[in-house]
Amino acid sequence: MRTLQRLWAAPLAVAALLAGSGPAAATPARDTDGTVIWQTTDDGKDYIFREITIAPGGSTGWHSHDGQLFGVVKEGTLTHYGSDCSVDGLYTAGQSIAEKGGPGYVHIGRNVGPGPLVLQVLYIDPAGAPLSDDAPDPGCGFA
Repeated sequence: MRTLQRLWAAPLAVAALLAGSGPAAATPARDTDGTVIWQTTDDGKDYIFREITIAPGGSTGWHSHDGQLFGVVKEGTLTHYGSDCSVDGLYTAGQSIAEKGGPGYVHIGRNVGPGPLVLQVLYIDPAGAPLSDDAPDPGCGFA
């Protein structure tokens, strides 16, 4: 019996170590609320218009989109980061933003200001696609 226990001990220890070394966890949105204003599907595409509010200190979490996104900042300031950790856009009330789709364009939007950030966003996605796909922090150390 002891021989069987020894034979299984090493593989079980390795399995336990590997279980903790899986892919990095996604970074979900924080202090963010979104409301769908309207949506429709036409010719294989979903068109979804949302209003998104991000509280001070909140973020969208790291993510990408299957389709395109077009938005405008209604209130506050959006600080937008690319996967190289650099700020690739700073958008204030009245300014527009466009984001390309695809898993190669991982990004995060953050509200580092003192008041709420309100965005109005139009998603143009393949029919049935999620609004966004969560992604792990690419090594920037913030979410």
